[in-house]
Amino acid sequence: MRCPASMPGSRCSPLLRWCSWRAHWHGSSDRGRTRMAAELLHHPALWLILGGIALGFLRGAPRALLSLGLPLFAAWQLWGIPEGLYGGMHFLDYTLEMLRVDRLGRLFGLVFLLALFVGSVYALRQPSRLEVPAAFVYGGAAVGAVLAGDWITLFVFWELMAIGSTLVIWAGGREAYPAAMRYLMVHLFGGVVLMAGITAHLAGGGGLRIEALALDGIAPWFILAGVLINAGAFPFWSWIPDAYPRASWSGMVFLSAFTTKTAVYVLMRGFPGAEVLIPIGLLMAGYGLIYALVENTARRVLAYAIVNQVGFMIAGIGIGTELALNGVAAHAFAHIVYKALLLMAIGAVIVQTGRRDCTDLGGLARQMPVTTGFAIFGALAMSAPLTAGFITKSLVLQAAADAHLTWVWLAMMVIAAGVFLAAGLKVVVFVFFGEPRDLDAEEAPPSQRWGMRLLALTSLAAGCYPPLLYDLLPYPIDYQPYTGSHVVFQLQLLLATTVVFFLLRARLVAMLGSLIDIDWFYRSLGPRWTKLVVFGVSIEIREVARLVMRGLANLLGSLRRHYGTRGVLARTWPSGSMVLWVALLLLMYLALFYLA
Repeated sequence: MRCPASMPGSRCSPLLRWCSWRAHWHGSSDRGRTRMAAELLHHPALWLILGGIALGFLRGAPRALLSLGLPLFAAWQLWGIPEGLYGGMHFLDYTLEMLRVDRLGRLFGLVFLLALFVGSVYALRQPSRLEVPAAFVYGGAAVGAVLAGDWITLFVFWELMAIGSTLVIWAGGREAYPAAMRYLMVHLFGGVVLMAGITAHLAGGGGLRIEALALDGIAPWFILAGVLINAGAFPFWSWIPDAYPRASWSGMVFLSAFTTKTAVYVLMRGFPGAEVLIPIGLLMAGYGLIYALVENTARRVLAYAIVNQVGFMIAGIGIGTELALNGVAAHAFAHIVYKALLLMAIGAVIVQTGRRDCTDLGGLARQMPVTTGFAIFGALAMSAPLTAGFITKSLVLQAAADAHLTWVWLAMMVIAAGVFLAAGLKVVVFVFFGEPRDLDAEEAPPSQRWGMRLLALTSLAAGCYPPLLYDLLPYPIDYQPYTGSHVVFQLQLLLATTVVFFLLRARLVAMLGSLIDIDWFYRSLGPRWTKLVVFGVSIEIREVARLVMRGLANLLGSLRRHYGTRGVLARTWPSGSMVLWVALLLLMYLALFYLA
C-alpha cells in the first residue's frame, strides 16, 4: 500500500504531503507507522465522526460553521484520493484495509456527504443538542462503511451507524423513545447475523477483502440476511415506517439517506447478479407501494416509499449486468436527493402547523408557496424529464429489457408509476392543495428553504446534463436517456398516472388510515403474550408459595405442640413412668427378636 501523496498526479491535501515528507525524513523505521497515520488522517469518516463529537460541545455560530464546513472538507478529501487501498492495519492475523477508494465507493461517499451538508443547512434551526452531532457520527459511519475494504472494518462502521441513527431518532423526543429502542433491537439483531456470517466466512477460508460472494454455503447466506435486514427486506421492512417518522422534522432527512443506501452498496459489492434478489426486491417494492397508498400520515407514506424504491434497487442488483448496476448506483444518488427534498417540505409543514396526517392538512399552497413549489419539484424528480430520477430509473428499466426479463420490466414500470402516485401526487395534493383547513402557517424559514433549494438544483443539474452523474458511475456507460420515444413514453406514463389519481381521489381519501404491519407482532402481540405468560406464571408461583407456606406453618405448629414450653415432650416425667416405658420397649424388642 502506498501513501496517496507519493503517487504521481496526486491531488492530495497538504496535510498528507507533510505526513509523507515526515516519513521520508525520519527513515524506514518510522516510515510505515507515519504512512498509516497519514492515510487514516485522510479518511473522510474519521473527520466526520470526530467532528460530530466536537459538535456536541459547541453552540451558536461555531457549531453552525463546523456543521457546514465538515462535509465540504470531507468531500474535498475524498475527491482528492486516487483509487486504491489505504490505511492498512494489522489486527490479529488479518490486515485491515480501512480505506478503499474506487468509482463505486467514491460515488456513494460523495452523495452521503451531500446529504449530510444539505441536511445540516436544513437543520440550522434545530434546537436539539443531540441530533446534529449524532447525525454526523451516523453519516461518518456510513461514509466509512462504503469506503471499507474488508469485512471487519465494514462491520465496525455498520454497528456505529446503528448507534448514531438510534440517537438521531431518540432526539425526536419522548414519543420517539420506544421506536428508537425497537429500531436499535432490529439493527443489533441484524449486526449479530452479519457478524455470524463474516465469522463463518473467515473460518471457512474466505478472504477478508469485500468481494462478490457466491451463495453456495451458510456464511454468504448469513451475510446476505444481515445486509437485507438493514435494507428493510421482508420480514423486517416495518422498522422503517415505525422508526423514521418518529424522528424530528429534520432527523428523518438524515435517516432517509444512509442506512438503506449503505445496505444497497454492500449488496452491490457482495451479491451482484444474485437472482434471489429480484423477487426479494419486487416484494419489497409491492409492499411499500400498497402501504403508501393507504397510509394517512405524510411521513409514513414517504417511509413506505423508501421501502418501495430500495426494493426497486435490490431487484436491479439481482439483474446484475453493468448497466443495471450503473442504474442502481445512479438511482441511489437520485433517490437520496428527491426523497430528502420531499421530507424537507413535509418537515417544514410539521414545524409550521404541528400536524402530520394528510387528512389534517390541506390548502397550504397559499400560505407556503415556496415550500409547495419545492414539494412539487420533489414529486416530479422521481421520474420526470430534466430531473435526476428520469435519467437514473430508466437505466434499470433498460437493463431489465436487455436481459429479456419481461415480467421484471413490467413490474418495475408499475412500481415507478405507483410510487409517483402514492408518494408524489398523493402527498403533494392532499397536503398543499387539499381542502383548506383553519391553519395558521407561515413560509419555511431561510435555512429550510436553502436546504430544499440546494437539493432541487442538484436534481435539476443532473437531469439537464446527465454526464455530471454518469461520469461518476462504476462502469463505462453508453446510454442516451433523452431520445424522443423515451421522453414521450415517460410523459405519457406520468400523465396517465395523474389522470388515474384524480379519478380515484375520492376513493383514496376514503381508504386513508393505517394497516396492520409485521411490527404488530412485536409492538402489540408480543407485549400482550408476555403479560399473559407472566400473569399465568405468577398465578402458579403464588399457588406454590401458598402451599409451601401452609406446609411450613403446619411444621412449626407441630414443633410448637411437641417442643414448646407447654408441649408434650417438654413436660416433667416421673421416674416410675420412665421405667415403665423402658420395660415395655424391652418387652417389645424381645418378642420381635424371638418371633423372628
